[in-house]
Amino acid sequence: MAPLRFAANLDWLFLELPALPERLEAAGRAGFRAAEVPGPFAWDPALLRGAADRAGVGLVLINTPPGDQDKGEKGFGAVPGCQAKFREDLALAVKYAKALGCPRIHIMAGRVPAGAERAAVAVEMEATFIENLRHAADILVQEDMVGLLEPMNSRVTDPHYFLTTPHQAGILEKVGRPNLQLQLDIFHCQIMDGNLTQNLEMYFPITGHIQIGQVPGRHEPDSPGEVNFPYLFQLLESLGYKGYVGCEYAPQGDTLEGLGWLRAYWASQGLQQHQD
Repeated sequence: MAPLRFAANLDWLFLELPALPERLEAAGRAGFRAAEVPGPFAWDPALLRGAADRAGVGLVLINTPPGDQDKGEKGFGAVPGCQAKFREDLALAVKYAKALGCPRIHIMAGRVPAGAERAAVAVEMEATFIENLRHAADILVQEDMVGLLEPMNSRVTDPHYFLTTPHQAGILEKVGRPNLQLQLDIFHCQIMDGNLTQNLEMYFPITGHIQIGQVPGRHEPDSPGEVNFPYLFQLLESLGYKGYVGCEYAPQGDTLEGLGWLRAYWASQGLQQHQD
């Protein structure tokens, strides 16, 4: 079984360094060979690509722009009436992904409109999302890119986000495009559904990316919590998972000092410092 490949999420790790290029270089020094950069849009993509290349780190995931977060925006994929904004933001994300050599874009669904009841707008939001996803799939296939959908838990993280559970992945079946896949975050999935073994096995065929963080603190995988990550890593290996595992958690202290779990995993796989 091939060892898992881990990616540093640079919105969460190496925040001891203020600048994204410096975080990329720190990730490389720590042994990572891949990174998630959810929001690269404030940076010159050539600058980021240069820093990544110097660090020997491949950029494997970005997000579509979230919009104005001060106004409560969190993407527009499923937000009725925002189709033009969605297409504009998708175009920007594709431009950055091409410049960064990044093959995956997390397509942010957006939030239930303020003042609306989730149940009352669910059908319209799903229809909007399907329309936008079909457009996104047509654009992304031309660039040999994959679009990802990530459910986020509504109990702790965001009560208003449209996608809250992997069970909504039926949307992918309705869209019916193989270059659209599920981004399964263990933290969110455990909070909403639990039953991680069955859920991982059930959704494995449509899962294109995985992220990890311990529950409930969203800290390192070896911190105290509900999830047995050594078991889950073995499960993913046995399933033949070939994608990346994004490290999207808040270190309890210094990022590097908290990577003992990862060094232990690499050692268990006979890897001296990192996965190639």
